[in-house]
Amino acid sequence: MVDNTQITKTISLEDYGIKNATVHYQLSPQELHEETLRLGQGVESSFGALAVNTGQFTGRSPKDRFIVKDEVTKDRVWWGDINIPFDPEKFDKLYAKVVDYLGGKEIYARDAYACADDSYRLNIRVINEYPWSNLFAFNMFLRAEDDQLDGFKEDWLIVNAPGFKADPEVDGTRQENFAILNFSKKIALIGGTGYTGEIKKGIFSALNFVLPVYKNTLPMHCSANVGEDGDTAIFFGLSGTGKTTLSADPERRLIGDDEHGWTAENTIFNFEGGCYAKVINLSEENEPDIYRAIKPGAILENVVLNEKGEVDFENTSITQNTRVSYPIHHINNIQEPSSGENPKNIFFLTADAFGVLPPISKLTPGQAAYHFISGYTAKVAGTEAGVDEPVPSFSACFGAPFMPLHPTEYAEMLSKKMKAADVNVWLVNTGWTGGPFGVGSRMKLKYTREMISSALEGKLENVEFEKHEIFGLQMPKTCEGVPSEVLNPKNTWNDTAAYDRKAKELSNFFRKNFSKFEEYANEEIMKGAPIE
Repeated sequence: MVDNTQITKTISLEDYGIKNATVHYQLSPQELHEETLRLGQGVESSFGALAVNTGQFTGRSPKDRFIVKDEVTKDRVWWGDINIPFDPEKFDKLYAKVVDYLGGKEIYARDAYACADDSYRLNIRVINEYPWSNLFAFNMFLRAEDDQLDGFKEDWLIVNAPGFKADPEVDGTRQENFAILNFSKKIALIGGTGYTGEIKKGIFSALNFVLPVYKNTLPMHCSANVGEDGDTAIFFGLSGTGKTTLSADPERRLIGDDEHGWTAENTIFNFEGGCYAKVINLSEENEPDIYRAIKPGAILENVVLNEKGEVDFENTSITQNTRVSYPIHHINNIQEPSSGENPKNIFFLTADAFGVLPPISKLTPGQAAYHFISGYTAKVAGTEAGVDEPVPSFSACFGAPFMPLHPTEYAEMLSKKMKAADVNVWLVNTGWTGGPFGVGSRMKLKYTREMISSALEGKLENVEFEKHEIFGLQMPKTCEGVPSEVLNPKNTWNDTAAYDRKAKELSNFFRKNFSKFEEYANEEIMKGAPIE
């Protein structure tokens, strides 16, 4: 006999202005799955996982992300195209309209928390219009035990109403959708979009302000794992660089795949309780951990199913950004709790489509800060309309859309922690070798894994290095399991003069991008720039 007593559990949300609502509180994944099917908002896939369509928005909408500009934020936030100011009075009026909209409806509430280290724990109450959005919150935030719910008081409130449409002329938004952070009232207000990533990135953005300003802790958009000896490795990288793939190592336990903090006590902790992975072209052979995590409790977003409920992972007719969310315990080889000590190696992953950067190089503290602020990768031809040749893509701190402070503040924190912990920092190019995209070939995953393993095992400590002529990076001359000619990218090009021209072209892109940070960067960071 199934115990359905939990489905009757409820709380009042009237203190938040939500009146006469039917509130489903702390439902289990199975109950939320069934609620979604009951309401016709999703279907069950052949994996047993729920499949939903997020509607008009299948990704974040950066131009519709705002931060309330008030006494807390006005002098600390780096205002501009990424952190767009929002008027406090407009926020209050819009919040009132959203909670009024939710009044009288059947809605879903959940208490959870972020930050696996109890010293930094952030209690979160999530209020969702849709049950599958609440299931996403169950998967992605850390799950509170029953005894932790007694007397629970949230530090932050998330109000999520995908069906509410703002009136831009009245409400101060750009269009009908919005994601607004209010640091004084500690509210993330999301409306007009069903894309669940706005929920997790709202709290990530909040922590990117709270942790450095109040907790002396560096927030990082990265994955992390830990070895048998207790050494922690950190992987920064933008989409398509291999962050998830390379941190999923059978010899090491996964701490988390996306968002972490680095404390003053030199520990690393996961913000989240789950993973939100891309599934475009997913296969069990190439990404076994993610593939096998798609089971009851997981949510597939914007995938295409056939009549048998089977997923066509290559079908991008809805979006390229097809995803799955699942709790971290769907992965077998995990670190429990999701934290680690003794960080010894940091990897900056880039997919350089110009074929210029070395497959692995060791960075000085200044170079590490420079490349961290730059956050470089490249778009390749064919990925977007009008892209006919490689295009450089820079995202400060490998996560610019979520960073409320100036990037140099995070970079200086990283430099101090690197020096204090005596961490090795490596730049790893998972992109092209032997020429740019269209001429050369993608670096073999087997070689990249060998290079990262050699770095982790200390095998590169005593090898001979040579300096890259243009970027000044230290390149190992030998690495176990990797042909030596691969290690210096210039050696892989048939036309070395063409290589030099392309390297200088990329160097100029770096310098042009960095020009907007120069007035804030210290001398050490500026010394990390390309030589010419």
